[in-house]
Amino acid sequence: MKKMLLLLFGLATVWSVAAKVTLPDAIGSNMVLQQNTDVRLWGWADPHAAVKVEASWGAKASAKSDGEGRWEVTLKTPAGSYEPQRITVASGDKRVLDNVLIGEVWFCSGQSNMDMPLGGYWNGLIEGGNEVIACADAQRDRIRFLKVAYSQGYTPQDRVPGAWNEFTTATAARCSATAYFFAEMLSRALNVPVGVIDSSWGGSRIECWTPRAALETYPDIDLDEKAVAELPDYMRPMAMYNAMVYPLTRYAVRGFLWYQGESNIGRHTEYAARMADMVAGWRAQWGLGELPFYFVEIAPFGYGNGLSPYLREAQCRAQALIPGSGMVSTNDLVLPCEEGNIHPRDKRSVGRRLAFWALNRTYGRKDVACENMQFRTMEIRDGKVFLSFDNTFGGFGRAFDLRGFEICGPDRVFRPAQVHFEGNERLIVFLPDIPEPVAVRYGFRDFQPGNVVNTRELPLVPFRTDDF
Repeated sequence: MKKMLLLLFGLATVWSVAAKVTLPDAIGSNMVLQQNTDVRLWGWADPHAAVKVEASWGAKASAKSDGEGRWEVTLKTPAGSYEPQRITVASGDKRVLDNVLIGEVWFCSGQSNMDMPLGGYWNGLIEGGNEVIACADAQRDRIRFLKVAYSQGYTPQDRVPGAWNEFTTATAARCSATAYFFAEMLSRALNVPVGVIDSSWGGSRIECWTPRAALETYPDIDLDEKAVAELPDYMRPMAMYNAMVYPLTRYAVRGFLWYQGESNIGRHTEYAARMADMVAGWRAQWGLGELPFYFVEIAPFGYGNGLSPYLREAQCRAQALIPGSGMVSTNDLVLPCEEGNIHPRDKRSVGRRLAFWALNRTYGRKDVACENMQFRTMEIRDGKVFLSFDNTFGGFGRAFDLRGFEICGPDRVFRPAQVHFEGNERLIVFLPDIPEPVAVRYGFRDFQPGNVVNTRELPLVPFRTDDF
């Protein structure tokens, strides 16, 4: 009997030593966890093994892995702070996660303008990027980022490579510029750490990021595995969702940031509805309610086909289809020399405008303006067009030299217009050569930057008064 007990004890010791606990890359040292909520931690262990999780702020949880070794626990997080925390995960062996911060977490996705890092691309720079990199160590305890590796899958995946990084001079060049400038503004305003998860892929279409359930309703999308595999990687429907979104949907986030659309030009008629479908799919999978969704209008660029204004129009329309959403306009952020650069250098303004939406709508800072100025009504009188706008915040942000307007007569040929002010909130648009104006457009070309902003320096969204 004694020998049997010793044998059982010895086997138990061997099993204990052999037992291993593993975690997805997204759960590790240097990560940021969403404050004041229940966060999920998950991973793998031996089948039917006990898993214990302890956090330095006092939270504890335990679970038993299933027959395939999968386990999940929930921890309640405190208010955000800059004090580093530690989490221990034990199941036979131990995993210790150090330097964990509690704050705000945002999931960032899209194509190359979201992917574009502070270090720039070979054919484009980030304005002020080198200065940010030089001073990055000062943000080490304020900003963290996770860059999700490019991955694809025909079916939803369990894991995706990509580890959390402190924001330092050694790492900053790899961080999404748009995501960084958003996080920097948010951290300063809220005085808590901010973590950004950058899951983006240059050239990708919106269908690449959309769950299968929505795609199955689209008549132009073939989801046969062979058909999907034959497409270029940046065009494969659901492949990026399955591999770069789905594996992270258990990670608690405060909201979504989206910068995409260039690759869907020419497919504008369905774009707004498809964006709404994508967002609905993401929200359902995260299971955290109506998470806010703030996105960026594609910038002026010399596409040469005249179709990008309609995609921008669809993006603006999507706001009405997606509850809890808001759009950042970029029409005023492009230099004349950037007509041939699809990656404009000013990502600071883009990130900050996204932060304005979050501060106003998500965090209740109602005195922070976030809404773009938008066309409301048109009146034609005495050969002139009188335009009224919403969200002027009391007036215009410049006193003269308004650019980007065109006007047409019955021939529907648009020509550059003259613009005068009428009071603080109306504009008069005319051209002496067009005595009977019919319609006005603003910034409604592939590349036609404007300079009209309201008193909070938020731009006028490109528009047309016609339906030609």
